[in-house]
Amino acid sequence: MMQTRIRPKLRELPLRVAAGAFILNSGLSKRDIPAEGAAQIHGMATGTYPFLGELPPERFASLLSKSEIAIGAILLTPFIPTVFAGAALTAFAGGLIGLYLRTPGMREEGSLRPTQQGIALAKDAWLLSIGVSLVADALTDRD
Repeated sequence: MMQTRIRPKLRELPLRVAAGAFILNSGLSKRDIPAEGAAQIHGMATGTYPFLGELPPERFASLLSKSEIAIGAILLTPFIPTVFAGAALTAFAGGLIGLYLRTPGMREEGSLRPTQQGIALAKDAWLLSIGVSLVADALTDRD
């Protein structure tokens, strides 16, 4: 049976702090997003995930902001077990990578290489990598 460590290992802290601070800042910056910005973010998200079209743009932006703040806080809180922090990050980053892979114009034709417009989303691969690494490290830890 897997034992859940309460304290993160020293090697996990740089990953948790880098990803957590980045995502927390992103969420905080969306707290008071103008209606135009909310509509833009919502439009991009609904193009990839049509079910999100049921939410009004302002509500979507508010939920996205709160989700990013929560995930950032989870990563930055040392007593949250790494496996849970990593799983939250992996799920969130997986959604971002889905945007990159499924949004037209983000990748060069027939390739995973980003277009100039796709670079902003392609860089989210590092968040997915960190999340998967945290989960894998927690699940394979033999201490």
